[in-house]
Amino acid sequence: MQDKDLSNDKAQRFQQLPGIDTLLQQMTTEINTWGRDAVVKKLRDLLAQLRAKIACGETPDCSIESIRDTVTAALSALNVSSLVPVINLTGTVLHTNFGRAVLPKTALDAVMTVAGAASNLEFDLESGGRGERDTHVESLICELTGAEAATVVNNNAAAVLLVLNTLAMAGEVPVSRGELVEIGGSFRVPEVMARAGCQLVEIGATNRTHLTDYRHAIGDKTALLMKVHTSNYRVEGFTHSVAEMELAALAAEYSLPLVVDMGSGNLVDLAALGLPREVTAAETLAQGADIITFSGDKLLGGPQAGLIAGRQDLIDAIRKNPLKRALRVDKMVLAALAETLKLYRDPDDLLKSLPTLRYLTRDEQDIRAQGHRLLPHIKQAIGSSYSVSVERCLSQVGSGSLPVDLLESAALQCSPISGDGESLRRLQQSLREPPAPVVGRLHGGALWLDLRCLEADDEAALLGQLQHVAR
Repeated sequence: MQDKDLSNDKAQRFQQLPGIDTLLQQMTTEINTWGRDAVVKKLRDLLAQLRAKIACGETPDCSIESIRDTVTAALSALNVSSLVPVINLTGTVLHTNFGRAVLPKTALDAVMTVAGAASNLEFDLESGGRGERDTHVESLICELTGAEAATVVNNNAAAVLLVLNTLAMAGEVPVSRGELVEIGGSFRVPEVMARAGCQLVEIGATNRTHLTDYRHAIGDKTALLMKVHTSNYRVEGFTHSVAEMELAALAAEYSLPLVVDMGSGNLVDLAALGLPREVTAAETLAQGADIITFSGDKLLGGPQAGLIAGRQDLIDAIRKNPLKRALRVDKMVLAALAETLKLYRDPDDLLKSLPTLRYLTRDEQDIRAQGHRLLPHIKQAIGSSYSVSVERCLSQVGSGSLPVDLLESAALQCSPISGDGESLRRLQQSLREPPAPVVGRLHGGALWLDLRCLEADDEAALLGQLQHVAR
C-alpha cells in the first residue's frame, strides 16, 4: 500500500511540472534578452533534471517562478565576462598574469576611437592607395631610439622569432651560455631559435663569456651575432660578458649583423627617475647593434607588442618575411602603442601620464600615508576577526624587468586574531570573487595588500570588496 502511495505521489509531481509552452509564455523578457532557442534549451535541461529528482523520490520546487529564476540565473552566468579588472595588490607592478602594463588614458581613448569605426589602418589617405600599418608607429619608434627603420609584431618572443627566421634561417648563431634564458610559460631561447630554423652555437660558460669565444665560433655558416638580455635573473660574482660595442666591432669585421634582444627594453634613463640603471634602446643602437627587439607592455608601459628597430635594409627584409603577416598586430594595438610612445616626447610629464612609471617611482612615504589613511576604514570593513596594520614591504617590477631590484613599499597586513591559517586562505579567496576582485599575497601567516599600484580611484572599490567579504 505504501509503495502505491509513493507511486501516486511521484505521478502527481510529474503532472505538476509545467510544460515548455506554458513556461515560454511567462518568459518574454528572457526570450527578448537571450533568444528563444537559448531559453528553450535551458528549460529542457532543467525540466530533465527536475524529472530525475522526482524519479529518485525528491520533492524539488517545480513552480513556474522557481523554474524561471533558475533559468534566468543560468543564462545570466553564461554571459558574464571572464575577463574582468583586478585590483593588483600583490606588489608586482608588471604582473604577467594581470596583463602587465596598465595603459595610459590617451592610449585607451585611441583604442576606443579606432575600434568603433573603420580606420586608415592600411590605407594611404593622401594617395588613396594601399598603405602600410607600420607607418602609424614607425616614425615614433625611430624618433625615440635613433633607428633607421622599425616594425612591430605581437610580442617580443615573436620579434626574436621573426628576426632570426629572416636573417639566420639555415645558418648558425653564436650565443653565450649565460644568455640562454627561459621566459614565462617555459619558452626558452634555444627552442625559439630552433623554430626559427637556425642553429644555436653555445659559447663561453654560464658565468663568463669573452670576445674570443665569439670570434672562435664564427665560421662559414654564421648568419649573425646575438646578445640576449637575461630577462628574469642576473648572474653575479665571478662573471664577464662582452659589451655591445665590442661585439658590434667584431660583427662588422666579419660583415655580420648584431642582434640584441633587450627583453623588457626601455626608452628613458631610469636612474634619473630614481630606479636602477638599465641601458636604453637608443644607447644599444648607438653602441653598434644593427637590430634590437623589446617588449611594448613592460617598462615601455604600452600594449602587448614586440618592437623591432634598426638598420633600414634589415627591417625591409624582415617586413617581407611571410611570417610577418602571421605575427602582425591589429589597429587597437597600434593605436595604443602610438599614443604611449607620444608620451615620451614630454619627459617632464611622463611620470604623471604613464601608469607604469608612476607606479614604479611612487615614494614609499606616499604609499605609507595612503595606507594610514585607509587603515581605519579597512578595520571597520574587515571586522574584529582580523588585526590590520600598515607595514613596510618590498615590491618588485615584474615580467623579467630589473629582476633582482626591489622597491621600498608599504602594505596593509591582515592577520587573523585566532591565528587560523585556513580562515586567512578563505579571506584571500573571497577577496578574489566579484564584484571587484582584489589580489594580495600570503606571507608569514598574514595577507599582505601592497598598495604600490592602488590608484586613488580604486580605494572605494577596495573598501567595498572588503565589506562585501565581511558580510
